Amino acid sequence: MKKKKTPVILTKKELANTRIFTVEGLDIVYGNDTQVQFERLVSSVHGAVLIVPIMDDCLVLIREYAAGVERYELGFPKGKIDPGETWEEAVLRESQEEIGFLPADIALMDSVTLAAGYMSHQTHLVLATGLSPSNAEGDEPEPLEVVHWPIKDWPALLAHPEFSEGRAYAALMLTLQHLKHIG
Repeated sequence: MKKKKTPVILTKKELANTRIFTVEGLDIVYGNDTQVQFERLVSSVHGAVLIVPIMDDCLVLIREYAAGVERYELGFPKGKIDPGETWEEAVLRESQEEIGFLPADIALMDSVTLAAGYMSHQTHLVLATGLSPSNAEGDEPEPLEVVHWPIKDWPALLAHPEFSEGRAYAALMLTLQHLKHIG
């Protein structure tokens, strides 16, 4: 595949700023001299973690309210990486805050973007094993429901109407591949 010349960003300007995101306007020129304007969401440079905890042949999931889709969503523990924190430290903190367990072993499976066309956000997908009870105070507005889902029942999880987040799908597939449950 022939490598294309990377487009040049002519200007960047902040259009809006919230507690979580900055909306940025970009003027871009492509190698064929086509100029376009884009808008993108710029999130923290630190990114986030999504953790796949495994205990007793079960996936440890959480059920929490997802304001973006206005319903409760079943997924994996996750959270932003705080300034000055490594992804490993964020995994340990978020695990204790959201599911009440501290992993002894963590492994980075991959890092993914959410919507590369208009978001700068990156999430590190991490497998966590060797869980032992350990709670930490989190920032959740209500207690999270912790759900233990047998790994062998992963097809039913994919079919569950509350399991719909793309990052969770990717993390589950990588986990199954890592555990040799799929090709």
